[in-house]
Amino acid sequence: MISIGFTGDFCPWRRVEDELSKGNMESMFNTVQPFFHENDLNILDLECPLTTSKAKINKTGPHIKAKPTTVGVLKYLNCEIVATANNHFKDFDYEGMQQTYQVLKENKIRWLGSGNSFKEASETLYWKLNDVKFAFINITENEWTTTHNNEAGCNPIDLINVYNKINEAKKNVDFIIIIAHGGHENYELPSPRIKKWYRFFIDAGANSVIGHHTHIVSGYETYKGAPIFYSLGNFCFDWDNKRNQPWNKGMLVKLKFEKNKQILFEIEFIEQNNDKVGVFLSNEKEKKEYLQDLKRINEIIQDDELLEENFSHFIKDWKPIINTWIQPYQGNILPRLYKRGVLPSIISKKKKLLYTNLIRCESHRDVLINVLNSKK
Repeated sequence: MISIGFTGDFCPWRRVEDELSKGNMESMFNTVQPFFHENDLNILDLECPLTTSKAKINKTGPHIKAKPTTVGVLKYLNCEIVATANNHFKDFDYEGMQQTYQVLKENKIRWLGSGNSFKEASETLYWKLNDVKFAFINITENEWTTTHNNEAGCNPIDLINVYNKINEAKKNVDFIIIIAHGGHENYELPSPRIKKWYRFFIDAGANSVIGHHTHIVSGYETYKGAPIFYSLGNFCFDWDNKRNQPWNKGMLVKLKFEKNKQILFEIEFIEQNNDKVGVFLSNEKEKKEYLQDLKRINEIIQDDELLEENFSHFIKDWKPIINTWIQPYQGNILPRLYKRGVLPSIISKKKKLLYTNLIRCESHRDVLINVLNSKK
């Protein structure tokens, strides 16, 4: 039986980076190291470039990076492959990506999900052990890092491209694993769309889907004999003021393969970067509590009506935030006044209808995105 381990988001920055510079790697990762050394292969989601570059790209949200020397954690954890299709890997542009590739090469770590062009970024990674062949396809939702042409970037989720990659891999391998970076941050469930898409990958011929990006643990299901993990949460991602929250928990998943048999899996739980810096394996009592909570989440995933109902509540919570974002008000004061109802909406009902159609219709959206991205 062949074992392959997977983790959620890995970004060895801030307090972790500081401790690594002091040589304190073992104290931060020694409890989880055995999990990785039991596996024949490990694939971590490298959520940031390992670079000293200062060439920030233009984007919304934070720019994230860690020093190239932090690659030592990957070696310590017996990681031979990193998934790089995510919304931060290109935060420091081409320069940051190239420096990361160089340090990965020097440490004999392979990567997938990004490259110097769309063709490179979308390449399937093949791996073989004994007589069992595997294909790994790494994709991410479209944000600031994805590429669609000859520029460097990450592999975007495109259902047709993924379908074609799966069909191509089916001719050559025994197992196909989709590693997907997407979903709604800090939301414990997949959206109805995410569930539909990830199941579609299985229908198309994939044997499992491993998801991350949401920064918290989501549920999982076995669909047509194939395990789908909607989000493994964070593996190692220190963040200011995030202590003893869902952000600080994660799952380690071990998929177990035998030729011509259904995939089996094992789950471990970790806590990461609370008051104590590092990643630590949960004890049996904590594991029991996490499994009980996952059972609740998994039951919702299996019920389409409940899943839709929960997502509607999530949308309701986000409505005032989104409404504020789309208003032309700028700065710190005016958006707050609008949110409190002091200022009126500048967008008329007729204008909202126009925006809805421009975004909802695929052809209109194509034009809108190209116009917004044009340099003149």
